Amino acid sequence: MTNASTAERRYQSGFGNEYASEAVAGALPQGRNSPQRAPFDLYPELISGTAFTAPRHENRRSWMYRRQPSVVSGRYQAYAQPHWQTGADRDIALAPEPMRWHPLPLDNADVDFIDGIHTLAANGDAEAHSGVAAHVYLASRSMERRAFVNADGEMLLVPQQGRLVITTEMGVLEVKPGEIALLPRGVVFKIAVPDSDQGPSRGYVCENYGAQFRLPELGPIGSNGLANARDFQAPVAAFESEAGGYELVKKFGGRFWKAPTRQSPFNVVAWHGNLAPVKYDTANFMTIGSISFDHPDPSIFTVLTSPSDTPGTANCDFVIFPPRWLVMENTFRPPWYHRNLMSEFMGLVYGEYDAKPGGFKPGGASLHNAMVPHGPDEEAFEKASRADLKPQKLDNTLAFMFESRFRFIPTAWALQSSALDTDYADCWAGLKDQFKP
Repeated sequence: MTNASTAERRYQSGFGNEYASEAVAGALPQGRNSPQRAPFDLYPELISGTAFTAPRHENRRSWMYRRQPSVVSGRYQAYAQPHWQTGADRDIALAPEPMRWHPLPLDNADVDFIDGIHTLAANGDAEAHSGVAAHVYLASRSMERRAFVNADGEMLLVPQQGRLVITTEMGVLEVKPGEIALLPRGVVFKIAVPDSDQGPSRGYVCENYGAQFRLPELGPIGSNGLANARDFQAPVAAFESEAGGYELVKKFGGRFWKAPTRQSPFNVVAWHGNLAPVKYDTANFMTIGSISFDHPDPSIFTVLTSPSDTPGTANCDFVIFPPRWLVMENTFRPPWYHRNLMSEFMGLVYGEYDAKPGGFKPGGASLHNAMVPHGPDEEAFEKASRADLKPQKLDNTLAFMFESRFRFIPTAWALQSSALDTDYADCWAGLKDQFKP
């Protein structure tokens, strides 16, 4: 990739900022988005992530100035990706029970990111712009002369093992476990796995069909706390100068298509706007918690939210459980037993989750749909009920949730997978009636 300022600056800070970036000085037009002739005879191209008439504070779009416009491509043909499902399969009869999957095995993963995605559960309808899908990915090969664009939703990537180098139309992001990347709907990208000599890369993806992710309102928390906009980083402009064609794979209406191109889609020399891929290091999250007693709701761990048409009831919240101090007095510190309106898909990036110290492994996943009871297993309950409540640091741990107002329905593949933990419910079997009047 060619970038005149790469040595000095790789990223621009902020979430939803009005960015401006050029790989060649003078490539950005001054005063007009679409001049009769752009500098260096580049082609102006607009990508709109929201409707033209969306309120100004919600409007997302970017102007790109590229060597060739994206309309220059061959004809599309159907492409097979049988493990990636869009929306809920309502023909599946799902019992109201908790579910869990062990980590996907890393053997036989001779695939790149596109072909390595497997849908575990989904809800909503991409055509109706509502709901999300929860995927896992395995990738042992980099996407070389191959690119991908998702017209159905934005993609939130949560690496669990191995770094990802994400080349986008706007520039390059490098993301490692503990960091996340948010790729807007419609933006072309490819993913390299630089640690493939150490084994396949593995992680999670939230494909969001609904309103774009944004920072949550802080309410009584005030002006500081949780995730800061300045800690999100967008790439600076960069473009590929190597000659040669690409295979462009597109997800469109829940189906997959491929088309040849004679040039690289990563040929944007300059761009400006507020629609951009970003990355975020969860170590920068300012955790809020109780310093007296009781266990606050997990909403205080929300990094990003995709709102729905019902205020306060999200299409999807992205919630993390990072390292933090526990100091509450006379309090059961792990999550209590509960049934929620919201449905919870959970994953573990590294370490140990305090409510499931044995059975929940990094790379695994659990699903607790609306009003399905869940909570700490027998071991965690016994330990927390008798613990000496001194200040305690939960360290070397990072779990997360994709929390949605819609019920997640596992795919047929997920229900038949050898990774499905059919004995999950047994972790509560030893909880006895301890009533002592």
